[in-house]
Amino acid sequence: MKLKGAQILCEALLKEGVEVVFGFPGGAVLPLYDTLPQYPQLRHILVRHEQGAAHAADGYARATGKVGVCFATSGPGATNLVTGIATAYLDSSPVIAITGQVARPFIGKDAFQEVDITGITLPITKHNYLVTKASDLARIIKESFYIASSGRPGPVLIDIPRDVFVEEANFSYPTSVDLPGYKPKLTGHPTQIKRAAKLINEAKRPVIVAGRGVIISGAQEGIKELAEKAHIPVVTTLLGIGSFPENHDLSFGMLGMHGMAYANMAICATDVLIAIGMRFDDRATARVSDFAPHARVIHIDIDPAEIGKNVPVEVPIVGDVKVVLQSLNKEVSTNNRMDWVRQIEQWRREHPCVYIRESTGLLPQYVIRQIYEVTKGDAIIVTGVGQNQMWAAQHFWYTKPRGFVSSGGLGTMGFELPAAFGAKVGCPDDTVWCIAGDGGFQMTLQELATIVQENVAVKIAIINNGFLGMVRQWQELFYKRNYVGTPLWGPDYVKIAEAYGIPGRRVTQKEQAKTAIIEAMEHDGPFLIDFQVEPEEDVYPMVPPGASLAEYIEAPLQETVAPVDSVTLPVSNI
Repeated sequence: MKLKGAQILCEALLKEGVEVVFGFPGGAVLPLYDTLPQYPQLRHILVRHEQGAAHAADGYARATGKVGVCFATSGPGATNLVTGIATAYLDSSPVIAITGQVARPFIGKDAFQEVDITGITLPITKHNYLVTKASDLARIIKESFYIASSGRPGPVLIDIPRDVFVEEANFSYPTSVDLPGYKPKLTGHPTQIKRAAKLINEAKRPVIVAGRGVIISGAQEGIKELAEKAHIPVVTTLLGIGSFPENHDLSFGMLGMHGMAYANMAICATDVLIAIGMRFDDRATARVSDFAPHARVIHIDIDPAEIGKNVPVEVPIVGDVKVVLQSLNKEVSTNNRMDWVRQIEQWRREHPCVYIRESTGLLPQYVIRQIYEVTKGDAIIVTGVGQNQMWAAQHFWYTKPRGFVSSGGLGTMGFELPAAFGAKVGCPDDTVWCIAGDGGFQMTLQELATIVQENVAVKIAIINNGFLGMVRQWQELFYKRNYVGTPLWGPDYVKIAEAYGIPGRRVTQKEQAKTAIIEAMEHDGPFLIDFQVEPEEDVYPMVPPGASLAEYIEAPLQETVAPVDSVTLPVSNI
């Protein structure tokens, strides 16, 4: 049957199982918006800024495991998506961004609201398309969803000229995809799997490092089986949080710049490091030359480009984590490494990640722990970037995958609020808390209007310290407290919430925190709490820039911890 391009697009989205799109209209996409009422199955959510559309689609994708979809018009509408697309790209999130473009005769003529968005997004998309005829649309949509969601996921942009939306073509949706140059490898090489198993079986002090790839592939049970069978301690990257339950006896928290001291000590002492679905980014490794200095490294990842890119690898295994672990677990021997596990437990007792101390003001760590206590850990936590992000990672215990949503690779301020409502739209039966800094919140707070219009019951906790907190912390520690550009005046967030029709509370004392959180949870709708916390509270532990994981700062005014030497000292005395 013959359909217009806009109809073909909508039909194709329905074929791919899309139920919701986040968007903002404009001239180049008006034919698409004119068509949307014909497709009531597609729920369109009007954001207040295109960046919000990209982050909402990203949050939706991370929380559900499905592909998130966003719409924008040409020119500034398309460029406003760029930060959100880059955020999804760095964190391997499957997002389809559909942009309008000026009509085909005007492309390259500097027409009104024309921009080369495919050129702009080439480095930050897994693939992108400029559609030149309506008859190509069905194939391109099919390919885009396959590319975005298979292998290592990522964003795909589809740029559609205005006249292609109204051009008619025969519609027949493809049943398969034929991309000869794109064949993600799922099964690991059998010889490499046997080599990895041999290393693991012979290891005295192995450590598993679990990344976001474990969550993406749905390999939580596989990694749990490996850890329990071979009795191997597990640490996670920031985005790997939730890949292994943090209440498990073999869970030892997050590694990296603001990771737990005992997790970093385990990395420094390990003799075999099993990296699963992670990419050895600099925030996880610190100084690369001293990362896991005594370890033989096994790296399992679906993206061959990541293996050996940052850290030398002895046993590379390219494949889907879930599939590889199914084979690896058959080769790994049952083991009991209690001495090694007890050693890390001892480090945890000696170097706990503590938040309770004497304070006249409200501590942000206490706020996070109270949210955990009230929700009993049964919530999706969506964070901003900076101190609020690290406190949420450290002081909320995560027991299920997709329970922690945050911008890791790009570190995007303003991600939290639109991503949180995207997560709640995708998971309406889950409690969703947006943990925001007062800096990041001001970047996208206009999306409060979207939350109200769509009646999305997101609970919002602003960790308000009156600073761009993480930047201020660096200025305190490394720039002699030269606080330039970081003191942050903020409005009355409770009044702002009320102006949007959202109830809000201001919390200034420890005794008020739990009551306000309970009130937010009991309210049937969005709720905002402005937690006015200690302004110069810092995140610890912290590995200074350029240092190794062993050279962490544990608390203010303390000496740097000496590096761990796991070769010359027996484990029990490290």
